[in-house]
Amino acid sequence: MTKRHVSLPAAAADGVDRFIESVDERLSGPEDTCEVVTNVLVDLFGDREAYEAWQRGEDVSPATRVRLQGYDPCNTTLESEYYAEKDEDRFEESKHLQWLWRQFDATPMADNVAFALQFRQMLANHLFEECGDNCRFFKGITFTYGHNISVGDNVVVHDDVHLDDRGKLTVGDRVSISDGAHIYSHDHDLVDQTQVDNYHTIIDDDARVTYDAMVRAGCRIGENALVGARAVVQGDVPAHHVVVGTPANSVKIKPGWEETAEPIGDGRLQRRQADRTVHHEIDDEVEIFDEFQRTLSPPDAPPTPPKATGDANPPSTSE
Repeated sequence: MTKRHVSLPAAAADGVDRFIESVDERLSGPEDTCEVVTNVLVDLFGDREAYEAWQRGEDVSPATRVRLQGYDPCNTTLESEYYAEKDEDRFEESKHLQWLWRQFDATPMADNVAFALQFRQMLANHLFEECGDNCRFFKGITFTYGHNISVGDNVVVHDDVHLDDRGKLTVGDRVSISDGAHIYSHDHDLVDQTQVDNYHTIIDDDARVTYDAMVRAGCRIGENALVGARAVVQGDVPAHHVVVGTPANSVKIKPGWEETAEPIGDGRLQRRQADRTVHHEIDDEVEIFDEFQRTLSPPDAPPTPPKATGDANPPSTSE
C-alpha cells in the first residue's frame, strides 16, 4: 500500500470533532433541518455578523441580501427539484442536506482533507438511504437526490464524481470510484427526450470504476471487476473481469480469478437493464411541461398521439 496515516494536530482534531458532533446532533434532533443548514452555512462562511444585522431589519445591499438568503436551502432550487416523478416527502429533507453538502464544498475548509472526509461521512449518514463505516467522499461529488443511494463500508469516491440516483444506486463494500466518473440510474427515450426510464444500478463489493468512466443506467458492475479509464459501460460486467473501451468490452480476467470468473467468448457485455427497471408514478396534480417542444414525428408520418399525463413508463426505444 502506498498511503500512510495522516492526522491533524490534537487541538485542531478536537475542534473538528466538536463541530461535526454538534452538527450531527442537531440534524438528528427535533430542530428543523432547513434552520440547521442555514445556521451551519452562515458560520462556515463567516457571515454571522452580517446575517444577524439583516435579521434585525438593518439595510444591506441587494447582493448581500441574495448571499444571505442563499444560506437557507428553502430559498434555493436544485436541478432535481424539477423532476416530475420525485418523492416529494423524501426530497424535502434530502434537498436541505444536499445543499449543505454542496455549499460546504465551496468553503476553504473543503480542501482540508482530514476535516472534509469526516464531515461528508457524517452528512452521508443522514442523506443516503444507507451509508457504511469508514467511507471517504472527496470534493465535488454530486447526486440527483441522495436518498436513493446505498453505500457499503470502506468505500472511496473521488473528486467530481456524479452519482445519479434518479432511479436507485447500490454500492457495495470496498468499492473505489475514481475522479470524474459518472454512474447513472436513469435513461432517456431515443425519440422523446422528455420520456425518462429509471433503473437500479449496482456496483458490487471490491469493484473499481476508474478515471472518467461512465456506467449506464441499470448496469451491474460485478464483484472485484474493473472498469478502465474513460470506458462506457452499457451492459453487465461479470465478476473479476476488466473492461475497457466505448462501448466497454471485457479484455481479460484479473490474474488469479481465471478459474472462478464467468467466461465471455467475444468480450461483449450482456444488457440486463430491463430486469432492473424502477417503476414510478407521477401524481395527477403535477403539471407536466415539455421543455424542448421538438417535433417528434418524421416528415409525412402520422401525427404522434398526445402523451397521457402521468404515464411515466411508455415503451422505451433508448439504446
